[in-house]
Amino acid sequence: MTVAIVLYTSDLRVNDHPPLRAALSSAGEVVPLFVRDSRIEAAGFGAPNRQAFLADCLADLDAGLRARGGRLIVRSGDPVAAVAAVAGESDADEVHMAAGASAYARSREARLRDALEREGRRLYVHEGVVTAVAPGELTPAGSDHFAVFTPYFRRWAALPPRALSAAPRHVPVPEGIASQALPARGAVRGVSDLLARGGEAEGRELLTRWLSGGIRQYGQIHDDLAADATSRLSPHLHFGTVSATEIVRRAQQRGGLGAAAFVRQICWRDFHYQVLAARPDAAAADYRSRHDHWRTERDAGEEIQAWRDGRTGYPLIDAAMRQLRQEGWMHNRARLLTASFLTKTLYVDWRIGARHFLDLLVDGDIANNQLNWQWAAGTGTDTRPNRVLNPLLQARRFDPDGAYVRRWVPELAGLSVPYVHQPWKLSGPDRAAIDYPEPLVDLTDALGRFRRSRGIG
Repeated sequence: MTVAIVLYTSDLRVNDHPPLRAALSSAGEVVPLFVRDSRIEAAGFGAPNRQAFLADCLADLDAGLRARGGRLIVRSGDPVAAVAAVAGESDADEVHMAAGASAYARSREARLRDALEREGRRLYVHEGVVTAVAPGELTPAGSDHFAVFTPYFRRWAALPPRALSAAPRHVPVPEGIASQALPARGAVRGVSDLLARGGEAEGRELLTRWLSGGIRQYGQIHDDLAADATSRLSPHLHFGTVSATEIVRRAQQRGGLGAAAFVRQICWRDFHYQVLAARPDAAAADYRSRHDHWRTERDAGEEIQAWRDGRTGYPLIDAAMRQLRQEGWMHNRARLLTASFLTKTLYVDWRIGARHFLDLLVDGDIANNQLNWQWAAGTGTDTRPNRVLNPLLQARRFDPDGAYVRRWVPELAGLSVPYVHQPWKLSGPDRAAIDYPEPLVDLTDALGRFRRSRGIG
């Protein structure tokens, strides 16, 4: 009986899984395989929150496969060596996997293809599994990728999503293939107290609730920080427990202005993936250099630490940074505000902020984290690279009654507007009674420094 391996990476599901479907169509048995990549952990990307969420995802994937007569095989180490070993043990003819977008993912695919071909085996890489539209599928005239979102969105929206692939009823797995124990969430140290649960079942339930309720008002209130009116699906998109294509198709079927606004956000994710696929060095280098002379840990260490700790003296910024530490997640509007504050108000290198986010975010991936940070810093695809988001103005717009700040900065919970956003305006014993720092920097002075540094009047 012929055997095929399905190598899972960022696609931890059984529903709408083209590599699994293809493997089942071409072979009598399949080996669903996940490799705990030692290189990723050695590079510092094995953040506790993602490791804990991953443990949930793998346990749920194994349960989904067992319900279909199969099981998940787990190995660790170098993925190329691990796949080659499993291929030898199972006498597999072919390996199926989802395409990646990062430089590392593409290098892994190339190394794996070479190793398999040397042994007479074949690698099939499936596009459009991690994203709704594959990177490189849409290109403008004269370029290998879109550098501006709006024209990309027009083309993306006009392209019908691919057909969904139903979950298989039966997944036959050959006997005798050894597996390591599934990782346990409880064994991971340093996990955020309020980290969400992972897994395909959790993600699909979350999606169904979102489509039946919250999505209706998404267009009007998605930036309302206290309302928490976003889908919370980003961790499931990152780990692929729910298909981006299925999300788009089901949202479009739901219809309405809220669904349209939500689908546009899924397109932003695809947009960043196609930028990174075309410009892999954007993970660490300016996509568009502004010739900045950023401040670093050496000359702004105390300010950077205050930002990390949520002690900048600007309550909206501090609320967002404390949400990040407590939940391993942050509202998208808050991500833009905290990134603008670090890069443009404090004039600190965006890579420092991006690294901190990757250390804590359960949904932290290279494409969206790095390129959103570059957008905020003005070195990315933003067509207004010198815009600065004022935290006080943003607080009036997106947390007008201070509910978001009170939730995450409890020492300010008893303050009314406007003091909850500007506690420094309190005087005498009222101010002395609050253990909360003065503003780290004057906003007018900081804006002047940024404009001078960018050479703008």
